[in-house]
Amino acid sequence: MKQSANSSMTKKRAVIQTVFLAGWMAGAITGAVAQSKPVATADTSSPQFAAWNSFADQLRQLGNEIIAKLPPRLRDNPQVQQEAGRLLLEAVATRTIDAIGSDGDHPVFLPTSNFTLNVYQPNADTTYRSAEITPGGSYRLRGERGSLRVFKLGQFGPTPAQASSGISAQAYNDFNTLHVDEAGKFDVILSPTRPAGYSGEWWELKPGVTSLLLRQVDFDWAHEHDPSISIERLDKPVARPRTDAAELEERLRDLAAQIGNTAFFLVDHVEGLRRDGYINRLHEFDVSHLGGLVGQFYYEGAYELSPDEALILEAKVPDKCSYWSVILTNDIYETTDWYNNQSSLNGAQARVDSDGVFRAVISAKDPGVLNWLDTAGYSSGAIQGRWNECSSTPIPSLRKVALADVRRLLPPETPLVTPEQRERAVRERRAQLQQRPLW
Repeated sequence: MKQSANSSMTKKRAVIQTVFLAGWMAGAITGAVAQSKPVATADTSSPQFAAWNSFADQLRQLGNEIIAKLPPRLRDNPQVQQEAGRLLLEAVATRTIDAIGSDGDHPVFLPTSNFTLNVYQPNADTTYRSAEITPGGSYRLRGERGSLRVFKLGQFGPTPAQASSGISAQAYNDFNTLHVDEAGKFDVILSPTRPAGYSGEWWELKPGVTSLLLRQVDFDWAHEHDPSISIERLDKPVARPRTDAAELEERLRDLAAQIGNTAFFLVDHVEGLRRDGYINRLHEFDVSHLGGLVGQFYYEGAYELSPDEALILEAKVPDKCSYWSVILTNDIYETTDWYNNQSSLNGAQARVDSDGVFRAVISAKDPGVLNWLDTAGYSSGAIQGRWNECSSTPIPSLRKVALADVRRLLPPETPLVTPEQRERAVRERRAQLQQRPLW
């Protein structure tokens, strides 16, 4: 009886499995047939879709245009071609966020440039956010000031997508000069003239300003406290009406041009450094026409290294300095991945030797010293440094040496780092960055 029951159960399982398999195959066949049939799509030739079609057509051309703008030595490089595609995607994301969220009457600070939106060569220590405003409006900014050394607001006119010239700030306002209450909160009005009878904090809004750029610069990633901020227009109702079709269409029609302008703006900048002879050599970088931070001195140069070579960078650190750093970029001016590599160092992270000199090693392979700038697989790119509100602004020297000779050429006091220590340090660096605001 037991053997007969087992045989019956086996037959039942076989029947169930057969039915299940037949059902699965029928579903798969049905799905395959369905996929083989043409999918009905909307008629995109109608006038209602004209703005979108125009955007899509313009966007399609940007790929050819960015490849054409690459230096001849890089144009046929499959790796660089795909990195140029990534740069286009970063520009698409940046400008699309603007197109969706910007509103001068109902402003909000939106992400502008960062690890993900790696356009305009962002500084590894800086959070960049911008808000579109209406010229001549009155705005209130409030929030918690935090403890950053650099927290400033730039007032800008038309962007390169709207003007052929460069971009320069009409003014910079420093949040660290504002009064804060016991909770560390600030409250300031930004308007063309001080409101009648108003005695609180006030900044003048310059004529023609169309956007505000926040720069929040972290120095000590682990211990500084990032600010928070909100913005509102005071001379317009707070409720936001439905955006009309004409404005939505205009934003879409302008979008491709803005994407292209963003992606192309600095794509050949490193090649310009090379043409001018600044390969493994640094010089002052004038950013007055590129929206640079007032009070900050920039230097830069191109680098070119083989896997077994290194550059030793040396600079006497100013006696007084609010902030300083060095970062790397690739050949199309994307900042080298600073989240997952030690491709940037600032004054809180770097060691300064007993003679007051900052010495760093730039190389593809880890030289086993604390002040290493990792090229992260790029054999060429750019080096850029910043001195912010410093008593002097030295341009560092560079020496190209064999990687094997690095330790012999550095002072005996140079701290050594094992591979295990480096792994832990980069993991900690990555965690600290993720715990800061990305935007």
